Amino acid sequence: MGRLTDKHILITGGSSGIGLAAAQEFDREGARVAICGLNEETLQAAKDTLGTGNLAVRADVSNLLDLDTMFAAVKREFGHLDGVFVNAGYSEFLPFEEVTEQSFDKVVAVNFKGVYFTIQKALPLLRQGSSVIITSSVGAHKGWPTTSTVSACKAAVNHLARILSAELVDRGIRVNSLSPGPTDTAMFGRFPGEEQGEAVKEILRTNNPSKRLADPLEIAKLAAYLASDDSAYVVGADFLIDGGVTAISDVGA
Repeated sequence: MGRLTDKHILITGGSSGIGLAAAQEFDREGARVAICGLNEETLQAAKDTLGTGNLAVRADVSNLLDLDTMFAAVKREFGHLDGVFVNAGYSEFLPFEEVTEQSFDKVVAVNFKGVYFTIQKALPLLRQGSSVIITSSVGAHKGWPTTSTVSACKAAVNHLARILSAELVDRGIRVNSLSPGPTDTAMFGRFPGEEQGEAVKEILRTNNPSKRLADPLEIAKLAAYLASDDSAYVVGADFLIDGGVTAISDVGA
């Protein structure tokens, strides 16, 4: 018996990175898992790594019609939800003066609008005792250059978790966020050329007190705790899991 046995959980952005690691961990812990993603081929490959009874639905979380279609499929297959891991995200790293309206709108659409309406549309399916987990970022706590759009969105969803906690606690629905530090995911493939992606990762490793990036499974295990009844008294919290980058100053090092 796993700690998520008989729970039905939706994971957005579940076809790679932290989302896929969480889907696999939740599956090992006994949950039935629904994952969504943008790429049908990647999504099906992710589903094939899970056990029977799980669900994969192609959906763009920034598109409300896609969300309606996804939740209709989840309702048809699962009937209800006991948790949502709102994990889908999109990052662009640009100096402030180079951010365009198009790039701004895309980052906000996925990282804030998508989070907001994923939770809103999940509510009719969420049972008493359900857990909503939002993937934020250490960037919500740090003033890192080139992250003006994505980090501002992550700070917004941290506060959204607190506000929704106040609104939903009487329904027995808990809302929390987790803020990973740099994590070894496919996000680095978005940098032009593999060498640049590896160079960025090396900088992040060097400047992290723990001298490494997180493995997605480490983030997934924390998400599994927040999805389980073990965290029933955890409401409106943000969990930093960043190797010490927020807590430890490099001054004097």
